[in-house]
Amino acid sequence: MDFLIGSPFSTPVGQRIEHATNSTLQGEDWGLNMEICDIINETDEGPKDAVRAIKKKIVGNKNFREVMLALTVLEACVKNCGHRFHVLVATREFVEGVLVRAILPKNNPPMALHDRVLSLIQAWADAFRSSPSLSGVVSVYEDLRRRGLEFPMTDLDALSPIHTPHRSVPENEPPVNVTTAQPAHTPAPHQPPVPQQSTTGPLTISPEQVQKLRADLDMVRGI
Repeated sequence: MDFLIGSPFSTPVGQRIEHATNSTLQGEDWGLNMEICDIINETDEGPKDAVRAIKKKIVGNKNFREVMLALTVLEACVKNCGHRFHVLVATREFVEGVLVRAILPKNNPPMALHDRVLSLIQAWADAFRSSPSLSGVVSVYEDLRRRGLEFPMTDLDALSPIHTPHRSVPENEPPVNVTTAQPAHTPAPHQPPVPQQSTTGPLTISPEQVQKLRADLDMVRGI
């Protein structure tokens, strides 16, 4: 049918999808992926043109690196585009005819590709479960589970990241209770004041002291 409506890669978004899924790329081109999302959101034909190009890159492609890059583009578009794109990729026709078909045993897909496809189907089924117009992927997901297909464990951290701000005071430090602070020193027990004897006034002597002084003087005179 491509010869009737032209190559899927001849449209503006199709050209970018072809570049973004080129196997010679060292890694995902996220700038190009976001540009693809912008075209889908801002043009009337963007969603349909993008789906045609992504489908062409996945179905029957034995270059699994290109297929993995196409899945990255597809995932980015689902996350960043709206309902017009979702209704095209959440259908039973697309999920079974493109995604499930890519991991059929006869195609001998690598395990990484197998798990990636199942993760996408599982994530979409969970996200679109409450939308009747997007229920195709939900029904495919339920069918696959009933057949005994095991889906990879969902990475909840990747799906719903939680940012925990750093605390200014670590939780393992006990709070300081200012009412329990102890003084730096303990005062000595209270003692009665010791009277200080003046050194400037007249000296007062008791009679006993006078008598002792006189005895001492008499002794001195005798010597």
